Amino acid sequence: MERGFTVWFTGLSGAGKTTIASALEPELRARGCKVESLDGDIVRTNLSKGLGFSKEDRDTNILRIGFVAHLLSRNGVAVLASAISPYRDIRDQVRAQIGDFVEVFVKCPIDELVRRDVKGLYEKALRGEIQNFTGVSDPYEEPLSPEVVVETDRETVVESLAKVIAALERRGYVAQAPARV
Repeated sequence: MERGFTVWFTGLSGAGKTTIASALEPELRARGCKVESLDGDIVRTNLSKGLGFSKEDRDTNILRIGFVAHLLSRNGVAVLASAISPYRDIRDQVRAQIGDFVEVFVKCPIDELVRRDVKGLYEKALRGEIQNFTGVSDPYEEPLSPEVVVETDRETVVESLAKVIAALERRGYVAQAPARV
């Protein structure tokens, strides 16, 4: 049986978590991995419907994603979880539950996130029109020692993806790609 693992993408809304996870998925499939993506927005719609944005509801949502990631990864699946997951203690609980866990901090400054935000959510949150907005009116606790840090305001998706793949190779979750001639 193949060894399953979870790559947990954490960062503020719009930082690029889903974009990098979506780029990683075909790379892992090409290396023979079974892959499942757990996107925070999609999970919230289906598995966590009815939850709000209080700390308790956010924690419940992340613990649910972690539970599903654990079930899949223990059965040989590479899980790509993309969720803001703002609280360090809950991410640490998920890490402990899963074991084979690679945390990717998708870092991007607020001013760049505001610039990228086509829906204008950051501007509304900064004006106080949206309450409990992570990184503005609600806390985001940056990881203290993630396995990978990608800086999407300074790196291309390809550069960020290369960092994640290198970390997975170093940890033996995926075989190194053959050298290209």
